[in-house]
Amino acid sequence: MKVIVFLFGLLPLDRLIWLGLTDGLGANPIEFITRSTGTWALVFLCLTLAMTPLRLLTGAVVWIRYRRMLGLFTFFYASMHFGIWLWLDQNIDVVAMLKDVAKRPFITMGFASLVLLTPLALTSNHWAQKRLGRRWAVLHRLIYIVACTAILHYWWHKAAKNDVGTVSIYAAVLATLLCCRLSYVRNILQHLSHQKKT
Repeated sequence: MKVIVFLFGLLPLDRLIWLGLTDGLGANPIEFITRSTGTWALVFLCLTLAMTPLRLLTGAVVWIRYRRMLGLFTFFYASMHFGIWLWLDQNIDVVAMLKDVAKRPFITMGFASLVLLTPLALTSNHWAQKRLGRRWAVLHRLIYIVACTAILHYWWHKAAKNDVGTVSIYAAVLATLLCCRLSYVRNILQHLSHQKKT
């Protein structure tokens, strides 16, 4: 099953490569790739955060096995999103990049999201989990902050164009998934899981 999840995670990249080879990226290929990688980073973030509620609701731990891979795909597409901006928009000028980060709030939120995702990706292995012990779980709660900064990044960008319809859906999904971490909601989900088993 992990192989299927892995292949699913590569589909957005495969699609971009296919569209690139067949001149299907539209009139503005850079904007198309930037939007696509940003959107898929957000989709994989939602899927990553959905694994714990699914475990609580079904009582099956199998969902947690896929959380790490989905989280790494979140980082992968977020890194591509950032890399395209740094390379094609900032011309790999770090000083210009930092000025842009400080100047534009939506860039600041996007940059903060990637910075916060980086230690999570680097410590997503078993070795780091054992070395960090309880601190690993505390560190990985940064994903909740990433959910907020990522949706602010998307909202700020879309609000400037008076187009917040899609981002509102993502915000509602992420808010729901974050609410599932509240003890009251967790108890309800676990209660529903027990009811299904009896």
